[in-house]
Amino acid sequence: MIAITQNTIDVQAILASVHTLHSGAVDCFIGTIRNKSHGRQVKALEYTSYVAMAEKLMAEIETEMHQKWILHNIALVHRIGLLQVGDIAVVTAVSSAHRAEAFEACRYAIDRIKAVVPIWKKEIFEEGNAWVVGQHDVDYAGAREQQ
Repeated sequence: MIAITQNTIDVQAILASVHTLHSGAVDCFIGTIRNKSHGRQVKALEYTSYVAMAEKLMAEIETEMHQKWILHNIALVHRIGLLQVGDIAVVTAVSSAHRAEAFEACRYAIDRIKAVVPIWKKEIFEEGNAWVVGQHDVDYAGAREQQ
């Protein structure tokens, strides 16, 4: 399942879509809208996208994942539009026979989405708005400062 949607993301439906009777593991990343960013109070986020290109690149990520790991099913879903604090913005879910592949593939999925998929985010603060410029590579060597 690959989707860019303006609708609320149904996590249970996504999990059901990736699970199989052969799956020993289902892993899921759920990205939500937090209330602070860089010390500023967030009111909402607005996501926009070049949808056709985003879905094409997400399908390519799905193909990459199947090439790297033995996976049963994959779901990559990102919401666009105006989202409030606490809303779900993105879900990646995978099923596989074993947990190691599921964990690695799920993290890979969100990292690749953030790196290559044309989805833009505007942070709406109590005192103004700001577009988020670029995405940063994930540092797997150690913990990053929480924001």
